[in-house]
Amino acid sequence: MLTVERQKLIMDIVNDSGSVTVSELMDKLNASESTIRRDLQAMDMAGKLKKVHGGAVAVVNKYKTDDAKVELRKQLNKKEKVAIAKYAASLVNDKDFVYLDAGTTTEIMIDYLKCKDVIFVTNAIEHARKLTAKGFVTYILGGEFKEITEAIVGTEALLNLDKYNFTKGFFGANGFSIDNGFTTPDIKEAIVKKKAIESSKESYVLMDSSKFEQVAAITFADYEGITIITDSRLQKKYENVLIKKVK
Repeated sequence: MLTVERQKLIMDIVNDSGSVTVSELMDKLNASESTIRRDLQAMDMAGKLKKVHGGAVAVVNKYKTDDAKVELRKQLNKKEKVAIAKYAASLVNDKDFVYLDAGTTTEIMIDYLKCKDVIFVTNAIEHARKLTAKGFVTYILGGEFKEITEAIVGTEALLNLDKYNFTKGFFGANGFSIDNGFTTPDIKEAIVKKKAIESSKESYVLMDSSKFEQVAAITFADYEGITIITDSRLQKKYENVLIKKVK
């Protein structure tokens, strides 16, 4: 296959799904790892996509109305997500009452919790399972189960959130920009995030730097009053936003 043909296929795959891993491209295109990585590097330099650790994501300001599967998102930017999750976990103290949003980085965060006397509320079944296994008192929201992100969403989840007042909330997002704030593709998921943020005294969004300047369909919060925990690759243009960079 010619390079131009292969890169056209890569472009189609990334634009269709929003993100892709190197291993997926190797399987789909029957190409070696070195070939795929060279293609991604060249396409990143040409501004056709954004190369990230483990794969690639669609270019800036590509609006998406759907979500990538959890299995795919777990493969992207693993090193950065672990660093972010470790720092976020260090912010949880005994006696906290914490909301833990569905998401791959918030799930990793559970592995690094050192506190013991904390109550958690989550809208993710796998998060609830892991928290309970570690001995935490855990409540899970009721509502509609969204298979692709493994999150509980919808009106019933909102009604559950009405009674809670969290000391801290930790959230995921599909994208962030100064103009559009924090975004996600699904309106049902967005309204749950929005309500949980409003119910949290302190709110943190866990987000690797590849998601900056990405815009999904629905804004669930602006950046005022929310601390973003991200990796050290972030551009300097965001210095006025509440950001904690981790290595």
